[in-house]
Amino acid sequence: MKNLATLSLLSALALSVTGGVASANSDTGAEEKAKPLEGMLLPFMSPAKGRKLFASKGCVVCHAINGVGGEDAPALDVTTMQPIMDPFDFAAKMWRGAGTMIEMQEDELGEQIEFSGEELANIIAFVHSAEEQKKFTMEDVPPNIAKLMAHLPDESEEHEKEEHD
Repeated sequence: MKNLATLSLLSALALSVTGGVASANSDTGAEEKAKPLEGMLLPFMSPAKGRKLFASKGCVVCHAINGVGGEDAPALDVTTMQPIMDPFDFAAKMWRGAGTMIEMQEDELGEQIEFSGEELANIIAFVHSAEEQKKFTMEDVPPNIAKLMAHLPDESEEHEKEEHD
């Protein structure tokens, strides 16, 4: 059964790469080939552009990669990701956390971050690229974002202050 699931996944990936779409029929377990959807355009995903956007858009204020970045949200090191991912699932996880992320963006960045579809695709590519993540350092963080990061209170200092008050 596990081999069938693996074969189904590989078939789906192969079909999506060649322009077909694989969908499992829940009644028979058989795969059907559907026509590509007209009018759909999947953006090219550039991990290098995503690395720059991750820093310049301010994602790094809350999320860390390679130990660079904030601790208010989960680290996004590639080692924490599934080996094969669906970028739409990643975007769906962001959507589920949107309320909290928007609140934090407004508190820490002064406004909600705006993304185009291409920008989001590039950031997702970066989050899943071990090679590009190896290159990520504080040098990627623009001065205006680094300044915000430097002014964020250290949670351990805040906690100690609260205990003494």
